[in-house]
Amino acid sequence: MKPDSAMFRVNSPEVSRRLADVSHAITSCERCPRLREHCRTVARLRKRAFRDEVYWGKPVPGFGDPAARMLLVGLAPAAHGANRTGRVFTGDGVGGSGDFLMSALHRTGFASIPTSQRIDDGLRLHDAYILAAVRCAPPQNKPTPEEIARCQEHLDAEADALREVRVVVALGRIAFDAWLQRLKRRGAAITPRPPFAHGSVARIAGAPALVGCYHPSRQNTNTGKLTPPMMESVFRTVRRLLDGAEWSGGPGGPGGSGR
Repeated sequence: MKPDSAMFRVNSPEVSRRLADVSHAITSCERCPRLREHCRTVARLRKRAFRDEVYWGKPVPGFGDPAARMLLVGLAPAAHGANRTGRVFTGDGVGGSGDFLMSALHRTGFASIPTSQRIDDGLRLHDAYILAAVRCAPPQNKPTPEEIARCQEHLDAEADALREVRVVVALGRIAFDAWLQRLKRRGAAITPRPPFAHGSVARIAGAPALVGCYHPSRQNTNTGKLTPPMMESVFRTVRRLLDGAEWSGGPGGPGGSGR
């Protein structure tokens, strides 16, 4: 199953075509030589536990429900997770960030199963779509500011293709900042600048509500900085935002996409 073609089951041919075009642009991107070399090296050498597998080894597009009202923005693929499987937050080990995230999404009705181990595991997202601010696995999980900036075009293109987004959940400060940069490019007035905090909700005129969330990295989950109830609480907040009238913009606003 190819991650850049199999996830786009949508009634609208236009949305399906846009997402497929964006996915192709992402997976063929060569803008960051350091990241591309790292991903290819990891894919060639492989981890002992996965030595018999063929790694994806390319930039990773987002996946989920094309009609999603909730968009999750992560940091970057894991070297032996999404860089191996080709799907964000997938395959980084039992109890890893993918499982931690999907468990919370499953408990709140956004995911069909509570784990994310393989691209053929049957996982489906409901009213949710996940992408990363950086599409290649960076060394030591630390992309440079220049690499983050080069990936902004992919963030814009994929977010623009998602017409129904009403709430954005930023998984970590880098994702939070990347989304604010997108809004600035779209002409949004971001004053005062909303601070990043777990569970924070920023309402910016003409844009989806922006919810802050600690990234479900092992560093955060193993130390207790982020617990399952804390993660679930974020998606309960999203549910309230989606079910209520707490929407400050429209599909054509600077953070959404024009029809």
